[in-house]
Amino acid sequence: MLPWRRRKPVEVDHTVLAQRFWAEWEDFLPHVSAALGEGDLSQVENRLCELVAAVHPDLGFTIERGLNAVYALVVSAQGDPDLRPYTDAWLAQAPVPSMTWEYHDAVPPVPDPTEVTVNLGAQRIALREVRVVAWVDEVDGVVDVAVYHPAMNDLDDAAQAAMTFLPLDATLGERLAADRLRRVETATVAPTDAISLLEFRQLVRDLDAKSPSSAS
Repeated sequence: MLPWRRRKPVEVDHTVLAQRFWAEWEDFLPHVSAALGEGDLSQVENRLCELVAAVHPDLGFTIERGLNAVYALVVSAQGDPDLRPYTDAWLAQAPVPSMTWEYHDAVPPVPDPTEVTVNLGAQRIALREVRVVAWVDEVDGVVDVAVYHPAMNDLDDAAQAAMTFLPLDATLGERLAADRLRRVETATVAPTDAISLLEFRQLVRDLDAKSPSSAS
């Protein structure tokens, strides 16, 4: 019987995976552009899934309206720190942004969340009315939050959950929210000492800037 040997862990070259993605992306981009022009991404969705999965099968992706370009390709670790080496390498190898395309390794914050209105069922809900209570733990560099909107009591459980997390992601962006938010609760009664989303954004960014463990 052969002696048992511990297998060495497989070393992953994140840069090579990223370079392969971008080579494939360049070849496939005309098809993506055509699909966007026709307003039907379903015709290229399967191939895009394959390209992203070749970097890592647990990564997520979306094509959004860009902040400075027409479109943004977002490939996200979806809050999993173990996947960040993949998205870090992916972004490092990305082409220079153009007027048409920009690239993000996490869903970015919207420029002004107070200008956003979301549709939940038959209701249109303005995020400018959201208020947040924030408890800052400076030792751990995290924030516990409670999120309130005047329409919260009129929503079912699923819609309440959406209205709790959606404003935070829109305000902070995916990466900062994952790094700095700890406990998130829904408030159904108007809280005291609440702040606006823009004030909350500044509070979390200030905490992130002075935290030695900042990974943003």
